[in-house]
Amino acid sequence: MQIDIRQSCNAAYTKTLDTEGLRREFLVEQIFVADQLTMTYSHVDRIVFGGIMPVAKSVSLPDLGNAFGTAFFLERREMGLINIGGAGVIEVDGVAYQIDHEEALYIGKGARELVFKSVDSARPAKFYYNSTPAHATYPIRKITREMASPQTLGENKTSNRRTINKYIVPGVVDSCQLVMGLTKLDEGSMWNTMPCHTHERRMEVYFYFNLNPDAVVFHMMGEPTETRHIVMRNEQSVISPSWSIHSGVGTQAYTFIWGMCGENQTFPDMDHVAMTTLK
Repeated sequence: MQIDIRQSCNAAYTKTLDTEGLRREFLVEQIFVADQLTMTYSHVDRIVFGGIMPVAKSVSLPDLGNAFGTAFFLERREMGLINIGGAGVIEVDGVAYQIDHEEALYIGKGARELVFKSVDSARPAKFYYNSTPAHATYPIRKITREMASPQTLGENKTSNRRTINKYIVPGVVDSCQLVMGLTKLDEGSMWNTMPCHTHERRMEVYFYFNLNPDAVVFHMMGEPTETRHIVMRNEQSVISPSWSIHSGVGTQAYTFIWGMCGENQTFPDMDHVAMTTLK
């Protein structure tokens, strides 16, 4: 398995990038490959993310110790996974957890052997995951849709009515630094995270899905007074450094998974940007 390594980009360098440069540095175009595990390793807060789609066979987490300077991948890391496909099973050191559509699993530091399976190969599981460095071990937890903490924001008149489902957050699941959830836009709404914000104390990765083949999301990024955009399609991810805004507008309603890591786990710790500031 090849790991896609992305180095950090500061705001001054990012201003100089053209369309292809922005896509090369921040966009990950292919997350799911049949019977494979994909992995992107960002130097921004050392987050790792990707997808696992078992179809004809189970998929095991490979031995990645050498790549991370540890004995095994989760020796000093934690992981969160959300299933956006059909029902699946995740085996963690021999213990099986069935993870259905839009359910999640948190795996604490120290888990060694991970195996991923689909219940029905005709409707395979699609496990999207985030992994962050961890300093302590917290218990493995399955998170159902009912357990996720929902928060509805926005209005129909501003085309940003959406429900934020918080899966891995304090009060739902204990973790070291990983915070993760899923946001659904109401039919007819197209904007996410607008009015926008940055959070200097942590970074974020967005994963957009539930988009038709001819639909796109214009993902907004950059400093508030130096905004750029990346055109994104179904089941693609984008890296957002702490200095960058992270908003999007689609040609249809869509869903996205967000994952954060950094200095704290305080969800409302955001540096809000006035609409009059944007350029």
